[in-house]
Amino acid sequence: MSSKVYFTDLRASQTGNLLQKLERLVKKAGIEDIDFKEKFVALKIHFGEFGNVAYVRPNYAAVIVRIVKELGGKPFLTDSNTLYSGSRSNAIDHIHTAMVNGFNPIAVGCDVIIADGLRGKDERIVDIGGTYCPEPKIGAAIAEADIVLSITHFKGHEMAGFGGAIKNLGMGAGSVAGKLDMHSTAQPKVEDEKCIGCRICEKNCAHDAIHVTNKLAAINYDRCVGCGQCVALCKNEAAVMGSTESGEILNYKIAEYTKAVLKDKPNFHIAFIMNVSPECDCWGHNDAAIIPDLGIAASFDPVALDQACADLVNAAPVLRTENMLTEKEHSHHHECCCKEHSHHHENEAEECDAKTDKFHLLHPNTNWQAGLRYAEEIGIGTRKYELVRV
Repeated sequence: MSSKVYFTDLRASQTGNLLQKLERLVKKAGIEDIDFKEKFVALKIHFGEFGNVAYVRPNYAAVIVRIVKELGGKPFLTDSNTLYSGSRSNAIDHIHTAMVNGFNPIAVGCDVIIADGLRGKDERIVDIGGTYCPEPKIGAAIAEADIVLSITHFKGHEMAGFGGAIKNLGMGAGSVAGKLDMHSTAQPKVEDEKCIGCRICEKNCAHDAIHVTNKLAAINYDRCVGCGQCVALCKNEAAVMGSTESGEILNYKIAEYTKAVLKDKPNFHIAFIMNVSPECDCWGHNDAAIIPDLGIAASFDPVALDQACADLVNAAPVLRTENMLTEKEHSHHHECCCKEHSHHHENEAEECDAKTDKFHLLHPNTNWQAGLRYAEEIGIGTRKYELVRV
């Protein structure tokens, strides 16, 4: 049995702009079949770390807010606080960042509520009997909502492989303690031969877990919570995931948290395959996109949605401008890299691009396939899908 994933490209005209196409897409996908009347509706979104501009535009969120209101619902935009230092580690800074990035009542038509409260401690435990996280700790505002909608910027991710609907829901809705729960087996390591002692990891570690001595970084694992900030910030690839196994377990935990978020709630999911940056929107920068903008997808099934988005990205050509993926191709002596400037081999290079698992090439110690397989196993959805173009 497969799930339907609805997709629209980004072609637009005077008779149909992208906001109108989004509305047609979600209505075709069945959002109107949900009973929103007098229901609290959590619109789970990532507001973007201050300095990052790859997140979903507030204009798109406003379309979904309006539709929910027209259907009688009471929507609010929401996310939980972060585990690392930054502009979203407490509700005051988090709301301020959201407002500065355009997620305010004037722009989107509803309020922002930080799901786990002022310091990230406002949580509800949801018993799912999971193998890795039996009692996920979910931000209270999301746990107490009647309906959950996710609005996701689909992109690469340095610890999960990619950030899609499941990452947005599971990790994003976990309270600070919940994020600790998920990250507890995902501690990074330092590859000494690549470390130049620049101290960027030391300066940005919120838990004082990494220090540089004699131009070499070392991690104190009694303090490290596995948040991955050092992995994202290190441009020399000295800080890396500890092992593929730890990355797989992280994805299993995220899947179990997603199951807790969606438990007994109507839910619907939208993914924007635009500005596909190589890493998470959690950092105060976004690197150059790795592929052209593709479109918007929607489904009642977050597993099918993530699988479809991953397939679309992996089938897309690599942008032949400077970006992290082209750098990885060169550094790993990828077969394509020697062909990209050759007219004779142009079609051959495009064919190779289409067969490349871009997420694994970007982040070799991750395994997104294992995460989706597990999400399917625990009943969140199916990886089998029918792509319906709108």
